[in-house]
Amino acid sequence: MIWSRDAADAPTLRKEHLADHLRYAETVMDKIAAGGPLRGADGVDHGSVIVLKAESEAEARAVLEADPYYRAGVWKSSEILPFKPVIGEWVGGKSW
Repeated sequence: MIWSRDAADAPTLRKEHLADHLRYAETVMDKIAAGGPLRGADGVDHGSVIVLKAESEAEARAVLEADPYYRAGVWKSSEILPFKPVIGEWVGGKSW
């Protein structure tokens, strides 16, 4: 899972680079289980979460660093965290 927090000027940068970001996302869609903005109660985006199907942290980092939002500085920081779904629709119920 990639958890990215927006930079101060992210709203402007998001608008400016949205088309490129979406085009890129379509090229790696087969690696994305789910992804999208983190929206506050105020309706403003504050970051993003992308759940990737990646074999390694290096693969996840390569996907992240090729993203136009990453390259444009939309996100002030990004963390790659191991995520193993064990319950829910993605796993067909539960894994135990």
